[in-house]
Amino acid sequence: MIKLHHLNQSRSLRILWLLEELNQPYELVSYKRNKDNNLAPESLKQVHPLGKSPVIELDGQVIAESGAITELLIEKFASERLMPKKDTPEYAEYVQWIHFAESSLMVPLLLELFTHVAGVDDNPFLKNYTSSEKGKLLSYLDKTLENKSYIVGNKLSGADFMLAFNFIILNKNNQLENYPNIKHYIENLAQLDSFQRAMKIEEQNN
Repeated sequence: MIKLHHLNQSRSLRILWLLEELNQPYELVSYKRNKDNNLAPESLKQVHPLGKSPVIELDGQVIAESGAITELLIEKFASERLMPKKDTPEYAEYVQWIHFAESSLMVPLLLELFTHVAGVDDNPFLKNYTSSEKGKLLSYLDKTLENKSYIVGNKLSGADFMLAFNFIILNKNNQLENYPNIKHYIENLAQLDSFQRAMKIEEQNN
């Protein structure tokens, strides 16, 4: 059985949703952020040396990194349904968007968060870079998602599980008002039964 070590309000939401969509039996081990600093609890280091989430246990292995976990779980349990065939142009898009979510898109979002927490929002270089980069990336995504319900081939795939986390946070903070196609995209994903089940579990663990 798959075991997910799940930290509330984290990238682990991607894997929680994916497991609900896969409809595979899994065990959920929940962790809560420390109230004093909002960091992951030390107990997660007993699972993985980095003490981060998501982490899964699968076939005797402990595996970290949400992108890697997404790819591995889909290849093992839903390759026909949640990923394009490897000899098609859509497969290259699929891999690109999975990695885009944690690389290009996540960088300005984390910088924005960290500068705010550190109280240096007025740093000119960081403020200008973050605002410019975030706007460029979101405009690119908004254009890509025009008249589309899913990011690759107009069909649910692992790339959607990866991107959705970023958009959930942005939408919650009312930062998608100028990006109607992204807003439509995340609202469409939110209608999926598996998404709603995952969000209920997440709410119970907050």
